[in-house]
Amino acid sequence: MVEIKTPGQIAKMRAAGLVVAEIHRRTAEAAVPGATTKDLDDIAAQVLAEHGAKPNFLGYGGFPATICTSVNDVVVHGIPDRKTVLKSGDLLSIDAGAIVDGWHADAALTVFVGEGHAPRLVELNRVTEESLWAGIAAMRKGNRLVDVSRAIETYIRRQPLPESGRYGIVEQYGGHGIGSEMHMDPHLLNYVDRRRGRGPRLIPGLCLAIEPMISLGTPDTHVLPDEWTVKTNDGSWAAHWEHSVALTEQGPLVLTAPDGGREKLAALGVTAAPDPLA
Repeated sequence: MVEIKTPGQIAKMRAAGLVVAEIHRRTAEAAVPGATTKDLDDIAAQVLAEHGAKPNFLGYGGFPATICTSVNDVVVHGIPDRKTVLKSGDLLSIDAGAIVDGWHADAALTVFVGEGHAPRLVELNRVTEESLWAGIAAMRKGNRLVDVSRAIETYIRRQPLPESGRYGIVEQYGGHGIGSEMHMDPHLLNYVDRRRGRGPRLIPGLCLAIEPMISLGTPDTHVLPDEWTVKTNDGSWAAHWEHSVALTEQGPLVLTAPDGGREKLAALGVTAAPDPLA
């Protein structure tokens, strides 16, 4: 069953989304050479406490931290700790979530630590982020779930290839429904698999966490013995971007973007829905 939200419930998810946006702002600023990933986790916990929000990662399936911090060839689910010290040149994904009044938001961004990043990494990060927005722009009333997947994959495949000769669209993980729980139906692929059909129709009240994950090599991954950390099989570096998005009668509302997605969507010819908390 796909959960359909009322406008009031979407407003609560927007409140949670703004907390996630603040976590991202503060942790991204603190992601400097010499900081540990546990330092960032502590900041995220502080932001949640300041806003009276609850973490949705901590304790989920036994996950031991407030956020996920995934460095370089770690795609997703990296566990913050004191041993992982960030250095100039690192590529860091910060995945964060929040619960407000029982309603969830979830988002990720990938940031550069320090300076000296190779052009191929800058382009990898750009392609990943822009493929996310292509998917969000496809979240229109009357479309189907596969149209979001197709928009993400099409954007990626149309980009010039990096020196490695390929972008690997990670297949084992993808987006998901979100609302009264963090992970809900439907599962959202970041590519088209015709065996899965077209998926449900997109209707107002549907909320999705859209999250492309792309590597500079293989799409194949493995999980470390900690049972969480996901790395690429060939050691290629990866980027990860995510937003929680609600489809409303007025169009998509990006719950975890400070401006609700207005600027990015306008550049794609899409009008973002009004912010219920504005």
